[in-house]
Amino acid sequence: MALVKDIVGCSAMERSSFVSPSSRVLLNQTSLRQRNSSFLVNPTKQKKVVPRKVVRSPVAAISEDLVRSTGATPVEKEKQKAVEFKVRASVTVRNKNKVDFKETFMNQFDALAEKIGWNVVLALVSTEVDPKTKAPKKTKEAALKDWSKKANVKAERVHYTAEFIVDSDFGVPGAILVTNKHQREFFLESITVEGFACGNVHFPCNSWVQSAKDHPGKRIFFTNQPYLPNKTPSGLRALREKELKNLRGDGKGVRKLSDRIYDFDVYNDLGNPDKGIDFARPILGGEKIPFPRRCRTGRLPSDTDMGAESRVEKPLPIYVPRDEQFEECKMNTFSTGRLRAVLHNLIPQLKATISAYNRDFKTFNDIDSLYKEGILLKLGLQDEILKKLTLIDSSEGLLKYETPTIVSKDKFAWLRDDEFARQALAGINPVNIERLTTFPPVSKLDPQIYGAPDSALKEEHILPHLDGISVQQALDDNKLYIIDYHDVYLPFLDRINALDGRKAYATRTVFFLTKGGTLKPVAIELSLPPAGPRPSKRVVTPPVDATSNWIWQLAKAHVCSNDAGVHQLVNHFLRTHASMEPFILAAHRQLSAMHPIFKLLDPHMRYTLEINALARQVLISVDGVIENCFTPGRYVMEVSAAAYRDWRFDMEGLPADLIRRGMAVRDPTQPHGLKLILEDYPYAADGLMIWSAIENWVRTYVDHYYPESSLIRSDTELQSWYAESINVGHADIRHKDWWPKLNTPEDLVSILTTIIWLASAQHAALNFGQYPYGGYVPNRPPLMRRLIPDENDVEYSSFVADPQKYFLAALPSLLQASKFMAVVDTLSTHSPDEEYLGERQHPSTWSGDAAIIEAFYGFSAEIRQIEKEIEKRNSDPSLKNRCGAGVIPYELLAPSSEPGVTCRGVPNSISI
Repeated sequence: MALVKDIVGCSAMERSSFVSPSSRVLLNQTSLRQRNSSFLVNPTKQKKVVPRKVVRSPVAAISEDLVRSTGATPVEKEKQKAVEFKVRASVTVRNKNKVDFKETFMNQFDALAEKIGWNVVLALVSTEVDPKTKAPKKTKEAALKDWSKKANVKAERVHYTAEFIVDSDFGVPGAILVTNKHQREFFLESITVEGFACGNVHFPCNSWVQSAKDHPGKRIFFTNQPYLPNKTPSGLRALREKELKNLRGDGKGVRKLSDRIYDFDVYNDLGNPDKGIDFARPILGGEKIPFPRRCRTGRLPSDTDMGAESRVEKPLPIYVPRDEQFEECKMNTFSTGRLRAVLHNLIPQLKATISAYNRDFKTFNDIDSLYKEGILLKLGLQDEILKKLTLIDSSEGLLKYETPTIVSKDKFAWLRDDEFARQALAGINPVNIERLTTFPPVSKLDPQIYGAPDSALKEEHILPHLDGISVQQALDDNKLYIIDYHDVYLPFLDRINALDGRKAYATRTVFFLTKGGTLKPVAIELSLPPAGPRPSKRVVTPPVDATSNWIWQLAKAHVCSNDAGVHQLVNHFLRTHASMEPFILAAHRQLSAMHPIFKLLDPHMRYTLEINALARQVLISVDGVIENCFTPGRYVMEVSAAAYRDWRFDMEGLPADLIRRGMAVRDPTQPHGLKLILEDYPYAADGLMIWSAIENWVRTYVDHYYPESSLIRSDTELQSWYAESINVGHADIRHKDWWPKLNTPEDLVSILTTIIWLASAQHAALNFGQYPYGGYVPNRPPLMRRLIPDENDVEYSSFVADPQKYFLAALPSLLQASKFMAVVDTLSTHSPDEEYLGERQHPSTWSGDAAIIEAFYGFSAEIRQIEKEIEKRNSDPSLKNRCGAGVIPYELLAPSSEPGVTCRGVPNSISI
């Protein structure tokens, strides 16, 4: 740990509020190197810490008389003449990736203006208060050197310096004030101050500094040293409060793109009523339709509906706080630039190209041709941005998709029942399967509105497929499982089926656990709203002949369509993207950047507000990709909001979710305290390893700062963050009694582990397999266009005459499939700058607490070990749901990944 102390600079002890200011001044570096201790993530596992090379910076030369004077009385100190010495700030500025003509001109103007004093100036602020003025000790302002000389440097990062004259009684720097007198913003990555006897002092900034002409006032940046609110040094208390006040804003006015204000609002910007009644959408959030809150933009209301916010249409940007916008350096433009190109350029081009001859797929070869031959687009000179997409063959203007993983090894795997069942455990949506405890299942919907709650499933439907045991014995032996979408879809079916080109059922699928340890589907129930004399519920069982085989395939396709909708609208958007946004907004508003919990959460909040804003603009909005490509159509977000009524934060952690679904039971003898009912459940088995690693890391972190419960209860910022996340961010369900309390360190560990799990592993498991599994539309059709005919339907004869044609006509059309494939390909893509679980920007200096840095390295090592275990499991032939002939290995929770569509990798945050 002594090595880490040298890296992070002034140690925790030297800058702790437990140490008097006088003893913090000019501490000898030698004493730092003499201390040594161990700090483990998991107390039960000893981890070897690999020594890291330390680059030491020069320190100011101070006389021995001055060092001895630190023990003098206040009167003697006053008589002594203060000694001045020089310290230097090394400032790292990150250049923009693309600079237009206006910005180029402003760069040149700023370079010239430097000569008349319009420059960037810094001032150090001590952790101590001047006893005479009662104000924080500050240095005089110092300008960055050589800005004009480096104005044309094209490097990604440019380094500048500034020098300060510091009095010997200045103390330790705790903050730095930055004033930008230039005409344009710049991205300040970090500042390191060299010359203090305690070592280098690090300021992690990672923020856009606006011009003082647009945003008067000085920007405040704190050192990497964490402080609880009541331990804040006296010199920093006022700055801590001021910075939080700036970030909260006053809740008024239209936000500018350069603002750094975090506030809450309802989802009242999904529709565009000014274009007509068909473009209006209900407001999500409020008593009528509960929903989490999103980031406030303050845009004016629409002309025709004062409750609806006016739209900002593509390609114009939608407001998020400036530091939440996607970074513009070279490596950060990949995924976001690609997404914008697909949404703003490719989809309109697809419409223009295909609309004239949009048709059903006639054969399966038509689908294969999307990968082999592609679609010839009508590209013009203005479509240069499209030609840069990896999907596009720029020489021929061909849109050519990569062959999805699901058909890359076994072209017909998707047709098999065992693969259909395997994907319920190891596919892109492995979070809905439940252990069946009563048969037949019963609906919870109001019978006065939706008819009798009884299922049409009977014992005779499934008994022939249970390997000779009774239904009751199968229940008792934990061999029956179900995916039940009946109550999710039935309330919407009348409206969905009235839409042009949309047909859906509310499905239930029952699975049986075979002796080989794999599942097989044994019955599918298809329900429609009760209407007329005809039965509204139908049960389809595994086929016995050619006709029943095609009916079975159609039934499975409808199940997959239900599954695709719930996956995207409920499990993916609601349970990760939308539910996390309130916690992120409240964290920025209530937790200081120097708060240890903010430092812990920081990498897990990266880009989430921006990707959610982009989703509101073009994905989940009126006539957006989700409405166009998924079965519920214009009702997609109402389906999402309906599920929010049953959402429970206390059930979102992996162990609680598995227990709720009957897929695991508590067992303290097991490695993670749980025993899986179905052992070969790749998502759960791998997820529990990651959950435990996160929990161990969080517990180590929390226990370090909160050894007693009283510290939790007295932490005003922490309590305000959690209270605002619930009472404002989740205001519509704030009175629910299931919200976890925040009174003890263990309470905090549970809350933080759940948040980090949802932002990292849970989102990864639900996101990065979208194209590998859904890119082949027959495997997971996002919408269906025909119901299954029975013998009394007029369509039945055409179905029997050409069942393949009927099946393909029930799937999305060529245009619908192409749009869907282009979007999920992009959403499944890792950018080259992805930051994965166990990684952090500036891993040795993100915190000034040496013990915590050492613990984080231990967490990183544990994540790497988990990755090796996952690789081992994927090679184990006894685990048939992840290993076998043509079987896709389960890597969605393998922590690391190469860039691109890889079907693996766990980023720190919800960033795409």
